[in-house]
Amino acid sequence: MGFSELINRMTNAAERADGEGFAACFTDDGVYHDYIYGTFEGRENISKMLTDKFHGDAEDLQWEMVDPMSDDKLGYATYNFSFTSTMPDYRGKRVVVQAMSQFRLRDGLIAEYHETANGGIPMAQLGIPAETMARVFLRSAQKIMAKPELKSHLRSD
Repeated sequence: MGFSELINRMTNAAERADGEGFAACFTDDGVYHDYIYGTFEGRENISKMLTDKFHGDAEDLQWEMVDPMSDDKLGYATYNFSFTSTMPDYRGKRVVVQAMSQFRLRDGLIAEYHETANGGIPMAQLGIPAETMARVFLRSAQKIMAKPELKSHLRSD
């Protein structure tokens, strides 16, 4: 199976709330780093993330990968993602996101998934209060600044 087919299988399973099918796209020890829900390791946890988190907070998911590229070890794709919130405070609000995915691949499956997205866009569409958004963004900034590979970019005044 090629990279495009693999990620299409993953997104189709996500849209159907098929946790097992979604997790089957990952290696047994695969890791999914979600910019909202955090990190999930292993197929069982990845499956639960999809059914409990994604489909626990939303319905009518649509996920489309665009312009996928891969060298069979590393892959990238832009994505379009949308959902309707089922969270009590935001029920019925439609959210649309464009972002970028990075895939580390092993034996034709996803060993590690990362995404880069502007989390403020879906929060603004939901109507999340600015104070809450500021706290979320500060936590995100702290996580980024704690990465060892960014240490040389930090300046002390």
